Amino acid sequence: MGGAVKRAYKYRFYPTVEQAEQLNRTFGCVRLVYNKALEMRTRAYATERRTISYAESSAALTEWKRTENLAFLNEVSSVPLQQALRHLQAAYAAFHAKRARYPRFKSKRKSRATAEYTRSAFRWRDGKLTLAKMDASLDIAWSRPLPDGAIPSTVTVSRDAAGRWFVSLLVEDPTVQPLPPVDTAVGVDAGLTSLVTLSTGEKVTNPRHERADRRKLAKAQRDLARKEKGSANRAKARVRVARIYARIADRRRDHLHKLSTRLVRETQTVVIEDLTVRNMLRNHRLARAISDAAWSELRSMLEYKAAWYGRTLVAVGRWFPSSKLCSDCGRLTESLPLRIRSWDCPCGVTHDRDVNAARNLLAAGLADR
Repeated sequence: MGGAVKRAYKYRFYPTVEQAEQLNRTFGCVRLVYNKALEMRTRAYATERRTISYAESSAALTEWKRTENLAFLNEVSSVPLQQALRHLQAAYAAFHAKRARYPRFKSKRKSRATAEYTRSAFRWRDGKLTLAKMDASLDIAWSRPLPDGAIPSTVTVSRDAAGRWFVSLLVEDPTVQPLPPVDTAVGVDAGLTSLVTLSTGEKVTNPRHERADRRKLAKAQRDLARKEKGSANRAKARVRVARIYARIADRRRDHLHKLSTRLVRETQTVVIEDLTVRNMLRNHRLARAISDAAWSELRSMLEYKAAWYGRTLVAVGRWFPSSKLCSDCGRLTESLPLRIRSWDCPCGVTHDRDVNAARNLLAAGLADR
């Protein structure tokens, strides 16, 4: 691994009334600039078959600031606005590379409220962070220390739907180093009853975080539905719903972090299945449970942690019949409905469906390598 790993450290902070107003204004301006630039680029291609570069978008932003209707853009730091244009440029690059869909407009209610500051737009001194256009530093709850001597290169401020404020500091972390090699490999089969089943035979229970708070969530959503649109009580009810969702997401993320860290630390090679979760969510009977399992988030964690610590992550093709293939004799069963959790192979071996799938994934992953 060459050089220090760049790592984001995320903390809660508690802004003053003035800081909250300034940040909310910045969030709105960032969203506006992103949407106007997207509209301009979309219209230019639709009418003239012409692509607009980042430099042209940046020049347009300068012109927008000079107009009477958009003069308020000058009231916030220019850096988050420029970063919004860079993010749009990255979204177009991902679209042209067929890694993502066409960029979409940011909704005031649904999009994430966030602003990104680079080194020229914040001051870091004696462990205190002060953003551009602000006189006082942010009141950050330091839940864990930054690496010794770390200096943030980028600061991202966000506010979630539950009204919580977060600041993410991107720093070079010299503590992230490759782990000593180990002579172990494991196949990981994702599921719903068990979150994952390992080729060793171990099954990790699915905590079902959403199900645990389903009644509380349903009650809060009913209360929200009864409130008059646009009223202060509806705004309070919406925050109550958001807090329940945030609690579910926080517990789920914590569990996935612990599981992914354990797998990466204990094994040299982790083999998973290349699942298309987006297509699987079309099954309306299982969509809720699949979303709660968060397989995509687990895979993402395994990918970057394997890169950090010098491990190998192998993804086996989605069409590989891991469940229907006997891991002992290699015989392929023609049909194996999802309701069947164990089956007997003519060779005389009785298979647990998930353990057998994990063992087949491991064998296929090692063969691919």
